[in-house]
Amino acid sequence: MKYGWVICLFLGLRCLGATEGAPPATLEIGAAAPDFRLPGIDGREYALQDFAEARILVVVFTCNHCPTAQAYEDRIQQMADRYRDRKVALVAISPNDPRAVRLDELGYTDLGDSLEEMKIRAREKNFTFPYLYDGDRQSATRAYGPTATPHVFIFDRLRKLRYVGRVDNNERFGKATQFDAVNALEALLAEKPVPVEQTKTFGCSVKWSDKRGAAQSARERWAREEVTLEKTDTESLRTLLRNDSPKLRLVNVWATWCGPCVVEFPELISIFRMYRGREFELVTVSVDLPEKSEAVLAFLKKQQSSARNLLFGSDDKYRLIEAIDAQWSGALPYTLLVAPGGKVLFRQSGELDPLALKRAIVGQLGRYYP
Repeated sequence: MKYGWVICLFLGLRCLGATEGAPPATLEIGAAAPDFRLPGIDGREYALQDFAEARILVVVFTCNHCPTAQAYEDRIQQMADRYRDRKVALVAISPNDPRAVRLDELGYTDLGDSLEEMKIRAREKNFTFPYLYDGDRQSATRAYGPTATPHVFIFDRLRKLRYVGRVDNNERFGKATQFDAVNALEALLAEKPVPVEQTKTFGCSVKWSDKRGAAQSARERWAREEVTLEKTDTESLRTLLRNDSPKLRLVNVWATWCGPCVVEFPELISIFRMYRGREFELVTVSVDLPEKSEAVLAFLKKQQSSARNLLFGSDDKYRLIEAIDAQWSGALPYTLLVAPGGKVLFRQSGELDPLALKRAIVGQLGRYYP
């Protein structure tokens, strides 16, 4: 784009900047609403024209994974409900490229930013507004220029931008004292000037596609972490399950010869990478025969399991069952989530339900910033 900015000035276009991949400028007050055509969580595509009958149009750029965006989900739904009968349309757009989000950026969520995960969040939260996905092309995101999630754009009857910025001035529910987006709506509906036309926003930055390289670099860095295996016994396992540590402990009992164990293992590693930046740890316990330690370690290295990995050093599996959990039937795989102090928060025999486990983890660690 050596001369790109000159061409943009000449043609009156909004450009990315003087260098390829630079974030776009935020749409300015008075600008016309850019058109878009994006898939929604209900299976249909939406364009700007689909909201033509609305007196006011609210476009909110938000996403699943961002803690700040999650903190505002209920308020966005309340805004949609409160103003729907006053001919105000609200549409949410997820701007993030899921492939540009590192796993360790998902430490405060049970869901990422893919379209399929957006559908899950919408069902869970009972969203009644269109929730659109722009993660592949990011064309609407570049046209509007949000800087963080959530970021609100409010357009009048002529689809001219009259307000851009935050929902309110505090992400903690009930703590806000300045309700900028609602104030803008009330002013427009009363055909009065918007009291504050533009504010700053606070939240997670937009995950542009050019960040895929950073996500790949993180995967390569994790792949280089040391993988070890140590033998354990029943007494050590009982101590492990008492969990005298301050960390939430995920324990997975598995074997190399167990098909479901092998299938679910990559998901366990992903979960480990998501939450290990918080008070969380993964411990894997292999029940392969002690003489199979080399094969177990080779599998763990292939899976890049830099968590704590244990091998039960006995062929007495019934002593193992009693040491792990009296409620365990002995079927593999077996997964336990243990809070500090030893309370079991989640247990599953058989192949893992990753979403249920992640919800249990986030439920314990908390979704939002401390």
